[in-house]
Amino acid sequence: MFDPKKLLDDLLGSKVPGTESTVRDHAGRATQMAKDNPLAAGALVAVLLGTGAGRAVTGSALKLGGLAAIGGLAYKAYQNYQKGKQPADASAEPELLPPPEDTSFHPSQAPQGEQEFALTLVRAMIAAAKSDGHIDEDERKKIADKLSLSGIGGEAEEFLLAEIEAPLDLDALVEAAKTDAQKVEIYTASRLAIDPESRAERGYLDMLAGRLKLPDALVDHVEATVTAASETPAKPATGTIWGA
Repeated sequence: MFDPKKLLDDLLGSKVPGTESTVRDHAGRATQMAKDNPLAAGALVAVLLGTGAGRAVTGSALKLGGLAAIGGLAYKAYQNYQKGKQPADASAEPELLPPPEDTSFHPSQAPQGEQEFALTLVRAMIAAAKSDGHIDEDERKKIADKLSLSGIGGEAEEFLLAEIEAPLDLDALVEAAKTDAQKVEIYTASRLAIDPESRAERGYLDMLAGRLKLPDALVDHVEATVTAASETPAKPATGTIWGA
C-alpha cells in the first residue's frame, strides 16, 4: 500500500526546489528529477491533475508537510474567523505553524487516523482538480504516460488513475469529515488544488462549502489564508451557514 501522507506531500509540491523552474518546464526529464529530488515527482502529479504550477503552497507551509500544512492553514483561517478578523489580514500574518496538538485540527487528533484522513484529503484535491471536466480520453492517456515516468510508485499511480476515472461522490467526501475541523480542512485541501478560474471550478467549491455547511465568513477566511500561502492570488468565495 502506498503512503497517503507522502502522496499528499507530493500533491502540494509545485516548484522544483532550488530553482525557479516548474515541473511543466521539465516534464521530459521526469524520471531523473524524481531521483534527484523527492518533490519533483509530486510537482509533476500536481501539474497533471490540473492544479497548475503556481497554485501550490510555498515557504513555511510547504516545509510542514501536506497534512500539517493543510491543518495549519485551516486552523489559522478558523481562528481568524472566530476572532472576527478581516480576511485581508491574512497576508500580513507571520509564517504558518502546524496546528496545536490539543486542537481537533492537529493530524494526531483525526478520529479515523492520520493515514485515512490524508487519503480523504488526497481524494478531495483530485475531485477539485477534475471539477472543470477537462479530462477527456486523450488527456487520460497523457496523464497515465506521464505518471509512469514520475517515480511515485505503481500503487500510488494506480490509485490516482482510478480516482481520476471515478465519478464524483460528494456524499462520500462530506461524510468522511468526522469533525467540524475536518470539514474546514477538506475545503482547504480542495481550494489548494485549484485556482478557481472557471465557472465550473468556482461552482464546485461553492457546492462543497454548502454541503460541508461552512459559513460564508469562514470560507472567505480560508480563501484569504490559502491565497497568502500560495503564489497566485485568487478571488474571494461565498459559502453557507455553519451547522445549518
